[in-house]
Amino acid sequence: MPSLDTPPVPAPAGTPARAILLMIAAMAVLTVNDAIAKWLTERLPVGQVIGVRAAIMVALAIAWAAARGRLSDLRVRRWSPNLVRGGLMAASTFLFVTSLALMPIADAIALSFAGPIFGTALGALMLGERVGWRRWTAVAVGFAGVLVMVQPTPEMIRLVALIPLAAALFGALRDVATRRLGTDGESTLAILVVSTAMVAVAGFCTLPFGWLAPSWTEIGLFVVTAALVGVAQALMIEALRFGEVGLVGPFKYTSLVWAVLLGAAVWGDVPGPSIWIGSAIVTASGLYIWRREAIAARSRRTA
Repeated sequence: MPSLDTPPVPAPAGTPARAILLMIAAMAVLTVNDAIAKWLTERLPVGQVIGVRAAIMVALAIAWAAARGRLSDLRVRRWSPNLVRGGLMAASTFLFVTSLALMPIADAIALSFAGPIFGTALGALMLGERVGWRRWTAVAVGFAGVLVMVQPTPEMIRLVALIPLAAALFGALRDVATRRLGTDGESTLAILVVSTAMVAVAGFCTLPFGWLAPSWTEIGLFVVTAALVGVAQALMIEALRFGEVGLVGPFKYTSLVWAVLLGAAVWGDVPGPSIWIGSAIVTASGLYIWRREAIAARSRRTA
């Protein structure tokens, strides 16, 4: 695998805001997908849901490229880092889903949101990204907002807590690999297809443990969730192409804000005070990072 210790090729001027918007949009799409995936996993095994969804996603991506005459975008320039990214993506997916089965969902989510903290540190160590104390503070404040929202229980201080933390670490390493691939010229479609194919293979390895025949409704939902995950992954890859890991990572916290809005709109769930307070903290943290980046961009243009 090529070294990741060299700084990536700088993105064009003015792209940080675009990267942030892409990550926020990705989190919105993923939140809708999570609601569908949660419904599917109530009856079907997790490995089946992950494997079938990924396989459909690969088929849809290839069909989309063929329909638009862009099959050349599927050409993989560098297999080694793509395979590494796919392995990291498969590991983080299975570890997080396993944590949901072993501990309260609020605890698993809270611990998994250590990802942006890991990402900020790894971006500095492995990609040479410059991370000042202001961004570190904003990331920490955003994580505090997540804790206010999910209110994790004392049970999270157990050995099993290492599972979602490991998922977060693998996810952060995947983001570092994505940033390197994106800035080295690999196409979004190639990155998406290779990684998703590896997730599909990992999911199909659970076939001997007992899969169930899906209903026609579930088949339809599989297609919808595959399309949503494909769009979300493409948005995240593009976000990491145009923005540093330490910049866009904290905006993953917005997924909880989208979840609150979705719950209120679809199920009529009225958020309690802790949700409103936590959402405000997460939003303020993101806006601060955005403002600091805008100030830095203006300084670069006038320099």
